[in-house]
Amino acid sequence: MEERLQKAIAKAGIASRRKAEELISSGRVKVNGKVITEMGFKVSDSDEIMVNGKTLKKENKVYYLLNKPRRTICSVSDEKGRDTVLSCFEGVNERIYPVGRLDYDTSGILLLTNDGEFANLMMHPRSHLPKTYHVTVSGVITDDMARLLSNGIVIEGKKTLPADVIILERSVNRNRTVLEITIYEGRNREIRKMMEYFHTEVTRLERIRYGFLDLGNLRQGEYRRLRMFEVRKLKEMVSQSRPSE
Repeated sequence: MEERLQKAIAKAGIASRRKAEELISSGRVKVNGKVITEMGFKVSDSDEIMVNGKTLKKENKVYYLLNKPRRTICSVSDEKGRDTVLSCFEGVNERIYPVGRLDYDTSGILLLTNDGEFANLMMHPRSHLPKTYHVTVSGVITDDMARLLSNGIVIEGKKTLPADVIILERSVNRNRTVLEITIYEGRNREIRKMMEYFHTEVTRLERIRYGFLDLGNLRQGEYRRLRMFEVRKLKEMVSQSRPSE
């Protein structure tokens, strides 16, 4: 069975499909010894693919759910020497990487994989998977503020998609509010910016659900492999999602 070259590279876990296209267009990919720059070029299992001079090895696809600890970096390495999420995966042989990001001080659900196509699908702007957070802020969020968040607010010139907002705890005396917020987009630091809109500061942030997945009994730093039916269900949720008008 033939497939496009960029898809074959993404499936091998080398890069996302978009990054694979960049590698191809820059002349860094060979098929059977010949440099290929054509995006529509198709390959089969019998073809030898080389990326940056190294033969592509077809490795098994793996998918992990990690309860990301606070004060870890969502990266495969860090120039400042800080712990990355990969430090939680001793003994895992596949070259996995995070699907999207959580901030340094944010904990909770993070997916990691070596399947570039899957990662790209999950992170695509049109992928409106619900992501739910427990948010603790220094400040008081009123019911009117919560309604504004639910309807969408303008951040950096663009209105956020409607969100589901539940106030779990509110204390005027302690100047503290705890909320559960479900968002349907993946803008950078969106939850923190939503809170900054109301001049409140996030003191604790945890992602507790990703699509239909939750943390279960995982403690911070613990992980489990996703089952294939879970991977399929995530893909189905993405294909069924539609951007809000």
